[in-house]
Order: sequence, then structure tokens, then C-alpha cells
Amino acid sequence: MGYPDTAGQRRESNDVVALLVRQHEEIRKLMDEVLERTGEERGDAFRRLVHLLAVHETAEEEVVHPYVRHAVDGGEHVVADRLKEEDGAKRTLRQLEGMDPDDPTFVERFIRLRDAVRAHARAEETYEFARLQEGGEPARLQALAKAVRAAEAVAPTHPHPGTESAAKNVALGPVAAVVDRTRDAMRKAMSGT
Repeated sequence: MGYPDTAGQRRESNDVVALLVRQHEEIRKLMDEVLERTGEERGDAFRRLVHLLAVHETAEEEVVHPYVRHAVDGGEHVVADRLKEEDGAKRTLRQLEGMDPDDPTFVERFIRLRDAVRAHARAEETYEFARLQEGGEPARLQALAKAVRAAEAVAPTHPHPGTESAAKNVALGPVAAVVDRTRDAMRKAMSGT
């Protein structure tokens, strides 16, 4: 099963703030889907969520946060707080990746992750995105959106050949590979603007 287009791949997403807020909505929906499903369907929803989170967080870390640090009053503090939140979520995500999605412990940890990610998204929208939109030049916000879309375009969207099972795909297609490809694409997109 392939991954659906994410918000950044839609042509109308020419403002980085609108694009990232739509991604937050997609992340919330996928998190609910993980909890609503069981078995293979839960595992599939979880893998799609991991994919979207990897692309989304990498885009923020490589493009959005550096811009906010320098272009927004108090940006360094705002970004430092968001990075602490992201780090905690990444650690929990790594734990979940090695677990059986139907294990009750998976569900308990996933609920904590969901709550933390929702709080993080609200904080980004309130403290980072709002300031970014207020102080950002429209052309720059469009360039940042272009970099995020470029990152999404190169991130893997389907299982890799030779990884017949879901478990092998997760083991051989780690988040690190998505992150590396995402960073390369964003740097290339930003250097062209």
C-alpha cells in the first residue's frame, strides 16, 4: 500500500505555515487511526504515521527552526522548547517501532506519544507558527514551503523491494533514511531560491 500525498505535495500549499498546520491535522488523524485499528491495519497506519512524522519533523528542523531562530523575536527560546518536545517524542517513537502494535504496552505508550505530539503541535502553532507568519516575508514563507514540498517528494512512499514483510520493511527502511533523503532535498530546494 502506498502512502497518500501529504499536505505539502498539494500545489495550493504555497505558505509554509498553512502547509505545516495541515500536516498537523493529518498527523492527528493518523494517530487516531492507529488506535482505531488492530493487527496488520494498525501496523500499516503506524508506519504511515512514522513516515509523515519523519518528513514533517525533519523539515521543521532543517528549514523552519533555523529561520525562526534568526527572523523572529525570541526565536532561539521558542525553537529550543520545541526541540525538547520533539526529542522526547522521537525516543518514544523508537521504542514503539520495535514493539508488536497489538501489545497492550504499545497502546499505552502510543497514547502517551499521541498526547505529547498533540501538545507539541499546539505549542508550535501558538508560539512558533504564529510568530513566523506575523514576521515572515511572503516570498520567504513560499520558499520555505517549497523546501518542505521538495523533502516530501523524495521521501520513500512504499515498501522497499526485498522487504516482503512489514517487519522487514520497518527494519530495513528506518526513519534515518527518510530523514537523510529529506534533508538532501530541502537543501537542494533552498539553494535554488
